Amino acid sequence: MIQHDAIIKADQIQNLIFTIRGVQVMIDRDLAAVYGVENKRLNEQVKRNVERFPEAFRFQFTNEEKAEPVANCDRFESLKHSTVNPYAFTEQGIFRPGKKVVRFLMI
Repeated sequence: MIQHDAIIKADQIQNLIFTIRGVQVMIDRDLAAVYGVENKRLNEQVKRNVERFPEAFRFQFTNEEKAEPVANCDRFESLKHSTVNPYAFTEQGIFRPGKKVVRFLMI
């Protein structure tokens, strides 16, 4: 897990990026860790501001898409039996939360 009060190194971020649907994305729980918030809170705020996150910025994994990182990365073992598929944020979606959402998340 990334400490939100520490400087994040480029190689730490690169290890969090996957290619799904031909697009480089970051999974919601990793993005929440970068912002230093709970995954649940990140997804709540994104849903409250859904107009700022069209599908080009964020999409939900299918069961098949979820299976790949679960099979290849031990840190996703907890997703194996999850009934909820994670969201994937594209490059635009990663930087999209904006001041309003990020400010709320940091409280």
